[in-house]
Amino acid sequence: MNAPVIPPSPTREEYAEQYAAALAANGDETIFDRPEPIGLFLDWLADARATEPNDPNAMTLATVDAAGLPDARIVLLKDIDERGLSFYSNRESAKGEALAAHPSAALLFHWKSLRRQVRVRGTVEPVSAAEADAYFASRARESRIGAWASEQSRPLDSRGALEAAVARETARFAETDVPRPERWSGWRVIPDSVEFWRDRPFRLHDRLRFERAGADWTRTRLWP
Repeated sequence: MNAPVIPPSPTREEYAEQYAAALAANGDETIFDRPEPIGLFLDWLADARATEPNDPNAMTLATVDAAGLPDARIVLLKDIDERGLSFYSNRESAKGEALAAHPSAALLFHWKSLRRQVRVRGTVEPVSAAEADAYFASRARESRIGAWASEQSRPLDSRGALEAAVARETARFAETDVPRPERWSGWRVIPDSVEFWRDRPFRLHDRLRFERAGADWTRTRLWP
């Protein structure tokens, strides 16, 4: 069996070459003066929208299932405000069942083009029915039909079975709008801590952690 091709640690010269653009993006010390994390996150998300090749709102969602085993997957951030960060899916999926058993989660945003990441940990609450309805209505019609057709996370006999289910639901809603299935909704992660990380040469990274303290936030700079 061939050894895996794992890149070696960069040399001094490679650091200088690879990090030229990142140094310009990540050298601003004013991030450590910010009093709260949401505004800083929105600034970084705007930067990512300008540089990431696709899905700057992609995030890893980590949960714990009923047996206490951790799990993680990529989902898309769909809303953020002072209450928290929201995403949507099938409540009967593996993630939905995990969140029902343990309503807490961790999120990770990794923007490779910027050499930055943001980690979020907190409790989870369901979004309102009105919020779920509004977001579901904004989706493409085919995506809404897919939400009815898919028995998410359940065993699937074949791709043909999925396509048959989509055809069935397409015919059922041929003459009507596609409403939101009751099993499809969203969750909001209410952050207790938010950590900002940006890559610096020679692993001397910048880390800034915000932790909730009542209505305010504490701010701590961390060793890399």
